[in-house]
Amino acid sequence: MSAPAAGFPPGCEVLELHLVELKQLFHAIDAAPFRERDLEPRAEEFIVEWARELPSDARLGLRVRLDRRSPAGDDAAVLQQAVPEFFRDRALATRRQLRALLRTGRISLVIGLAFYALVLVVGDLLTGLRYGILPETLVIGGWVALWRPLEIFLYDWWPIRAETRLYERLAAMPVRVEGGMDVGAGA
Repeated sequence: MSAPAAGFPPGCEVLELHLVELKQLFHAIDAAPFRERDLEPRAEEFIVEWARELPSDARLGLRVRLDRRSPAGDDAAVLQQAVPEFFRDRALATRRQLRALLRTGRISLVIGLAFYALVLVVGDLLTGLRYGILPETLVIGGWVALWRPLEIFLYDWWPIRAETRLYERLAAMPVRVEGGMDVGAGA
């Protein structure tokens, strides 16, 4: 999938896309200006999966070869703004998702610890009154209340952080546009 890195920084892994025209790369329903447009979902998935397969410290680059240039002839400028902007937005969204998850974890931890303290006190009272297995059941319930915050802080956050870093790398990759005739030329 990687092409020779001519025109890119040394050691750069370059993804080469061949398109008939630039508008194939953008989501057809999105009416926003090019700089803020969403990438076509299959193109985004292809680019992200390509980058995900590479080592996390690999430098990335994107070369787009066009058969036809747009009438305005600003394909390179459009693409060099739109791709980084798109992936910066994705990185920002995943950072927000991570902050929300950690906030949920903190709130869940406070609730879980308060509940655990309560069941320990109630369990101690019931132990003195000889209620059998009920105090141990309450302690187990207290541990279960801590399950979700522990899951968040031990496991759930790091895949989101990795996704954020991937989007940041994609936002920083150089983008080059090559080839293509102006629409209407040579006809």
